[in-house]
Amino acid sequence: MAVADHVRALLDDVLQLGGRVVHWTTLTPLMGSVPELDSMAVVGIITALEEDFGFAIADEEISADIFATFGSLTSFVEHKLANMLPLERISSKES
Repeated sequence: MAVADHVRALLDDVLQLGGRVVHWTTLTPLMGSVPELDSMAVVGIITALEEDFGFAIADEEISADIFATFGSLTSFVEHKLANMLPLERISSKES
């Protein structure tokens, strides 16, 4: 599954959007545009990203810019995956 598709499915699940994400593009605004995306939902999304993709997100990495659009969130995930250590990649694939 492509990263964007995985992130899309994760958002649909965590935010309980009932499939509304299917037509989201990289330009689709998130924060301030998706009513379900509040501060508590951000915590749930971060937790789900860490669990699903196998990387850790430090507090100082989190900003509103990451959640500005679907594309910015997907790019953040792609960046995290590209910078994982080889051992982290193996471990996340095994889980």
